[in-house]
Amino acid sequence: MREPFVRLFVHLVWATWDRLPLITREMRPRLYQCIQGEAHRLGAQAIAIGGIEDHVHVLLKYPPSVSISDLLKQMKGVSSRLVNDQIAPGAFFKWQGAYGAFSVAERDVPMVRRYVHRQEEHHRTGRLNATLERTMTEDPSPAVASPQG
Repeated sequence: MREPFVRLFVHLVWATWDRLPLITREMRPRLYQCIQGEAHRLGAQAIAIGGIEDHVHVLLKYPPSVSISDLLKQMKGVSSRLVNDQIAPGAFFKWQGAYGAFSVAERDVPMVRRYVHRQEEHHRTGRLNATLERTMTEDPSPAVASPQG
């Protein structure tokens, strides 16, 4: 029997509640591992995860059987519970409802992967890709377009 050939890539970005700086450097490894694990559980492959204090970027290869909204709902829900129950019990941690989801051509995966992995550098230097930083229809954050990741 023949199997369908599907290669779908998406770049996701979502922020903490009110863009508060809730993601500490110490919690990032466990938070990212949780997001990666939930993506894997849903049949997706996390190619890159990165971010700063107030938002996260995830580059995924994902199956057509799972919707983007379901992937996000699960990754956000499980990671939020991890922070609230294990990493920082009693502290306030919450994701905002909005998110950005961008299809990525396979040829652009290496560039987006570099961009995701270099989040701290991009934000420190102000070399941001306005499209890849958006989490809602009208993003109030000032972002400067950068042609390279």
